[in-house]
Amino acid sequence: MKLKRLFAWTAGVLVVGAVAAFAIGWFTSTNSCYTDPPASPRDPMKAVIRCDYGTAERLEIVNIEKPAPADDEVLVKVRAAAVNPLDWHYLRGTPYLMRMGTGLRRPKEIRMGVDFAGTVMTVGRNVTRFKPGDAVFGGRTGAFAEYVTVKQDRAIALKPARVSFEQAGGVAIAATTALQGLRDGGRVKAGDRVLINGASGGVGTFAVQIARSMDAHVTGVSSTRNVALVRSLGAQDVIDYKRDDYTLVHSTRGAPRFDAILDNVGNRTLAENRRVLVPGGRYVLIGGGGPDDGHWIGPMLKPLGAWVTSWFVDQHMGMLLAELDQKDMDVLRDLMESGRVTPVVDRRYPLREIADAVRYVESGRARGKVVIVMD
Repeated sequence: MKLKRLFAWTAGVLVVGAVAAFAIGWFTSTNSCYTDPPASPRDPMKAVIRCDYGTAERLEIVNIEKPAPADDEVLVKVRAAAVNPLDWHYLRGTPYLMRMGTGLRRPKEIRMGVDFAGTVMTVGRNVTRFKPGDAVFGGRTGAFAEYVTVKQDRAIALKPARVSFEQAGGVAIAATTALQGLRDGGRVKAGDRVLINGASGGVGTFAVQIARSMDAHVTGVSSTRNVALVRSLGAQDVIDYKRDDYTLVHSTRGAPRFDAILDNVGNRTLAENRRVLVPGGRYVLIGGGGPDDGHWIGPMLKPLGAWVTSWFVDQHMGMLLAELDQKDMDVLRDLMESGRVTPVVDRRYPLREIADAVRYVESGRARGKVVIVMD
């Protein structure tokens, strides 16, 4: 009886503690919209903010203070930025589990956007990698703005002359995800057979080209209207998912199995993907689902399943969340400079139409990148 009482008491304490922690987190999660209302900026710039979670209608374009670079930072005049699925996840605060880190009731960070390309205007006194006038690209929170400051040792690199600001403005998240997914998650090497599900999207268009630069044999999966695009990017084989199921090509056509699958869609089960992988093959889940799918856990359930599945099979089943860093920005710069990778831009929107751009990305119909061009 004493043991039961101890167990009940401990469980009660844990429940009360969890409820208290949630309540404290809920009522203290706020942001500068409410704690520090903006004053009239002395040196204004336009920036996109959101004060609460919600849909694209929550986005506002406001005047805020133009930042000044610290000693180890550069000030970049943004010429182009890009919308990613990451942006609508943060905008909506979904899956809700992510709010444990971003703010339970309101977002802690009100600025939006990550990808950018632009021109260095001024540099801090300790900056040696860049100088005023340099054309650069990279990733930095708050990129939907006229200016951003970036530390010189973070995710920023010189823009290759052969790509435009608009093209470079959509590189950071999608291309880094493709690179790390293939190199680190898929461990792709020359001669590997690689399948890219969602080959015409933001990550997919980069993944096809990067996999080809690794001398892999690439099969892309896309809709009918995007078959020609995916083939033009270098895919040796393209599967039209409206006509064929890529998880059945081995059994129905006798096609070879794949050494690695980079899955940007997540529309097939783990078991279906496993049957077209070679023994010891690698499956890397990048994304999947839309804004209205699984508000609580959302896309996290399938990666969890992949992680557990890997314990019991001889194939590697996992997911990847890209980490932006200077090293991979330089790798991507070299790939673009050599012509092995060319960013694909689907649509361009002025900053004032940021809500329309986000809604278009949410629709899942984008081919390549959706770019915000600064007015």
